[in-house]
Amino acid sequence: MTAVVLHDVTVAHGRRVVVDAVSLSVASGTWTALVGPNGAGKSTLLRALVGLVPYKGDITVEGVAVRGLARRALARTVAIVPQQPLIPGDMTVSEYVLLGRTPFVPTLGVESEQDHRVVADVLTRLDLVPLAGRRLGHLSGGELQRAVLGRTLAQEAPVLLLDEPTTSLDVGHVQQVLELVDELRRERHLTVLAAIHDLTLAAQYADHVALVQHGRLVGHGEPRQVLTAERVSSVLGAHVHVGTDDHGALVIVPSRKPTSVRPA
Repeated sequence: MTAVVLHDVTVAHGRRVVVDAVSLSVASGTWTALVGPNGAGKSTLLRALVGLVPYKGDITVEGVAVRGLARRALARTVAIVPQQPLIPGDMTVSEYVLLGRTPFVPTLGVESEQDHRVVADVLTRLDLVPLAGRRLGHLSGGELQRAVLGRTLAQEAPVLLLDEPTTSLDVGHVQQVLELVDELRRERHLTVLAAIHDLTLAAQYADHVALVQHGRLVGHGEPRQVLTAERVSSVLGAHVHVGTDDHGALVIVPSRKPTSVRPA
């Protein structure tokens, strides 16, 4: 079953085309990583999926067209971790994560016991319980990033969009967050579409990679097919070594060109 379908999606900022006729299908329950250089259109593509920017073409999520869908209904289907979220500094972590339940709270209603149970589970899984009463304005960058992810996971939407979800996180919490997302994906059959700069993380967590350059989709497939040294060099302008770790997982690391390395 296909969860997300983009057909000839184009987004323009004035005369500048940011996303150029992108067509992509994402199977239900899979993880697709969006990779590419800065300014390639990855974030804009994710924003189009949640109706935050106008676009030409067609986008359907869970079989329903995004265009014209009511905001509350869309939020029950798609949740996004934005790159630059709006942060109310005086709100506590638990209050902020609880905002993720807003699409399920009746107008003029209050949160249910189920809403609070969902929030408690998210706080526990993201190691946020010790921070639950802290104000957002007093958190470190990494702590704040986990709180933003917590609010998004509390929505329990079947499609999860992540825009650089590991920014500001130390390596331990990077692994914790990505492992949690993958665990929830398997438990709840979530569909994940994530913009990720780290090619090794993209290769090791995603089922498929969509390579974007100048707003166009220039490669799509399994990580080993897409993330070759030649293609990474061509699209990202980076000299890398592509290999495997002790467990056979793909590893992509920057490597100096032989002519740049000084003799010992």
